[in-house]
Amino acid sequence: MRVIVTRPGPQAGKWVNGLRAAGLDAQALPLIEIAGPPDPQRVRDAWQRIGSFDALMFVSANAVEQFFALRPDATPVSVLQPHFFVTGPGSVAALRKAGVARDRIAAPDEAAAQFDSEALWAVVQNQVQAGWRVLIVRGNTDGESSDGVAASNGVGVGVGRDWFAARLKEKGASVEFLVSYERRAPVLTAEVLALVHAAAQDGSVWLFSSSEAISNLCTMAAGQSWQQALAVATHPRIAGAARAAGFAQVREASPALSDLVASIESLA
Repeated sequence: MRVIVTRPGPQAGKWVNGLRAAGLDAQALPLIEIAGPPDPQRVRDAWQRIGSFDALMFVSANAVEQFFALRPDATPVSVLQPHFFVTGPGSVAALRKAGVARDRIAAPDEAAAQFDSEALWAVVQNQVQAGWRVLIVRGNTDGESSDGVAASNGVGVGVGRDWFAARLKEKGASVEFLVSYERRAPVLTAEVLALVHAAAQDGSVWLFSSSEAISNLCTMAAGQSWQQALAVATHPRIAGAARAAGFAQVREASPALSDLVASIESLA
């Protein structure tokens, strides 16, 4: 049984290595490309105002990495005062790698059933105070401007981050969005498209950690039937997107390696 890992490049590699170590035939096929921010100056400007924020919320490890990539040399991480909010262990690791102290980071427990905005809110809701200024650092996709405003076709509207922002505002906090990276659909070669067509019907298991990856796949392989395809998704919303795309069997699993392996093997 082959496992197709669809995460962006560096994250896909980590999952492929973990799955192979567990005895699975894993292969990376990133369906989202990560690039730097469309407006780097906006990120630099945010760094100049870093002391004015009470908390920074990062939607992903990519958001962390691209934000800190533009940190001015004169801003030592050790003296940063904001609280740092993230939804999962990958983002915690990215913050720690950037030098942020662990006691400044709030995130769902590593044993949590889900790593999403709802799980993060359960952790921080009693911490947020009226009058707080919170910066939500995120990515954008094709069709969005650099300040995160979606185009008229609605591409890239983020359910989780928008829900989290609404909860912050209910608490009396003010919210600002910042785009620190760009998410793009890759250009697939004829060889990769042949792999896509084969994996749609040969019993391969598609591993999805983003609804956007499913959307990109369906666009790039337009006309492909998924009625024989198998998938594991790391969130109920992502599983719903896979079912809507026509995948025959879809399992849900947390991003923990043991849960992923168990769900993948259940499709054998």
